[in-house]
Amino acid sequence: MALTVRPYREIGRGPPFPHGEATLVYKLYGTPGSLYTAKARSYLIKQGLAFENRSIGDAHYRQSIMPQVGRWIMPVLEAPDGTLIQDGSVIIDTLEATGQGRWPTFPQRPRHRVISQIFELFGGEGLLRPAMHYRWNFDAINQPFLKRDFIATLAPGVSGEEGEAVYANASRRMRAAMASFGVSDASIPAVEAAWEQFLDLFDAHLAHAPYLLGGYPTLGDYGLVGPLYAHLSRDTHPGQIMKQRAWRVWRWVERMQAADLDTVEYGHPEPALFADDGVPDTLMALMRFIAEDYLPDITAQVGFVRQWLAERPDLEPGTNGLARPGDRAIGKVALAWRGIPIEVGVLPYRLYLLQKVQDAVAAAGDASVGTLLEATGLTPLRDLKAQRRVERKGHLEVWGAWLDGAA
Repeated sequence: MALTVRPYREIGRGPPFPHGEATLVYKLYGTPGSLYTAKARSYLIKQGLAFENRSIGDAHYRQSIMPQVGRWIMPVLEAPDGTLIQDGSVIIDTLEATGQGRWPTFPQRPRHRVISQIFELFGGEGLLRPAMHYRWNFDAINQPFLKRDFIATLAPGVSGEEGEAVYANASRRMRAAMASFGVSDASIPAVEAAWEQFLDLFDAHLAHAPYLLGGYPTLGDYGLVGPLYAHLSRDTHPGQIMKQRAWRVWRWVERMQAADLDTVEYGHPEPALFADDGVPDTLMALMRFIAEDYLPDITAQVGFVRQWLAERPDLEPGTNGLARPGDRAIGKVALAWRGIPIEVGVLPYRLYLLQKVQDAVAAAGDASVGTLLEATGLTPLRDLKAQRRVERKGHLEVWGAWLDGAA
């Protein structure tokens, strides 16, 4: 990707690169209501990078981009030179390497760096149950909005019976996905209780700082904003819940869509992270919530993957072993979540994000990171590993070589 690498502008100095300087204009293909698109879009907005929103309903996406990516998936970022970058995490990694943005997305201090990776994992993968439940189980309230929104973005210009068919097909697929994330009649009360607990904890944390780690957004904010914007504030019913129960969270969602730091209620503090790699008690509480809410799920996922790989000793590196390589799930696993039996799809992509947590821990080389993980119950995130790493090749998740001693 032929992009000029520039150093970051001095934090807090000047506006985003003006259009006269930053002539590169990206095209972000997704939908307004897409969780994964929201992560990438917020990053582009906050970093002041020039881009255009494009729909996956566009003919260009169907005829040119999808054949190159190999599957119908979002987001896809098209660079000015035509290079395609698929996946929000990869988009952020790629653009961060160019140094074009305003705010360093990856904290330099060890504890903050690990925390940011944990919240990227949890935001995108650990909040799917409330995101899907609150979108698809309140039709009387949500459907008038969702129907128009889905038709407008998936099939621009379509109406009448054709539009109804577009929505019905999308709704059917998404409701099936909801079930694969463990949302059922039995689990719904726990899903709602857990979501309310998260809102309360995050709201309390935001009483002290406008962003997860202090005065400007980092990777963890982008991980969280996907579900919190696209599903849990933008959709009608969960949006009302957020406004009424957790106003500070609502404002954070708005803030993550603003080009400036938007810290009016905080008195425009200096854009700096918590001093001395600090972790406030409110952030510790959020991390303990992740341990309770997400560790059972990711532990079961890794266990399934280890067995799946053990049964395929001859699987070639650089492949994913699926009859349809574009599929995301390799099976289903049963687990107990908050004391309730659920069954969830196993997605290697989750191990891809988990590896980033583990890489950050390994790179830290700091005893304080281990102490933090132990204090919050998150030490297993350091140790849960499969026999092969998940890699990205040709816009797909594939398996790397067997790790030493794992074959």
